[in-house]
Amino acid sequence: MKSKPLPLILEVDQLHDLLPAANLLPVAVCQASVFAAQHITGSALVQPAELVSGIRPAVGKLPTVAQLSALFSRIGLTPETHVIAYDDEGGGWAGRLIWTLDVIGHKRYSYLNGGLIAWFAAGYPMQSGSDPVPPTQYTATIDQSQLLTLAQVEQQLSNPDAIVWDARGSDEFAGTKLTAIRNGHIPNAVNLDWLELMDRHNDLRLLPLPVIAARLDALGITAGKQIITHCHTHHRSGLTYLVGKALGMDIKAYDGSWAEWGNHPDTPVVAASATSAGT
Repeated sequence: MKSKPLPLILEVDQLHDLLPAANLLPVAVCQASVFAAQHITGSALVQPAELVSGIRPAVGKLPTVAQLSALFSRIGLTPETHVIAYDDEGGGWAGRLIWTLDVIGHKRYSYLNGGLIAWFAAGYPMQSGSDPVPPTQYTATIDQSQLLTLAQVEQQLSNPDAIVWDARGSDEFAGTKLTAIRNGHIPNAVNLDWLELMDRHNDLRLLPLPVIAARLDALGITAGKQIITHCHTHHRSGLTYLVGKALGMDIKAYDGSWAEWGNHPDTPVVAASATSAGT
């Protein structure tokens, strides 16, 4: 008899009742120093830098296939592994990991709601130091349908059924905070800061999904749209991607994000003055 599939959003009490379990792998996406201090027992470590290319200007783009194969081999991924993604900051990096798993075609995953902070607040056991999980020989392949290039995003700007969800802060969206050669936002994009998705008074857990859905609906971000999400390096938009999936939306992430778009000489850019910097 098959066990019931785990939900995409997993609460700390649920995970505590499940661990330890075969084929269940908690993965902490955080700095090595944080991991060494405390992590959920049995976790593998993925450092944020391992999920991005690091190549300027679009440092947040996907790493190479070889890099991804080495990473997922090191943490012991197999086709049967159910990954429990968590971080120490409210879900951005954990969401980025889940997006990466989608890109390589691995669909067995959950997000631990509130991550390390919620687990610690619940008083559940933690481990310090480093105890590497047994490695595997994992060969990553890239599902190109999960990736959006700059040109593909630009093509969607004239599509009335597509909408861009900008997960950056309002000052970045307006162009008053300078983060690239050109600053502002993609034409017709809507802004909902990733921080507005989490309950900062409740251990950085997500706000109730119906509350988030109502906010998105007011902005025109609905299940009937083709949603493109981005931030500056597709870190913060890791969380918006995850939330879109949890709400059953047709959502894809633009990993080039503003670091690519805002440093390109010819992309259309709308600044606070409501005039395009590209014209």
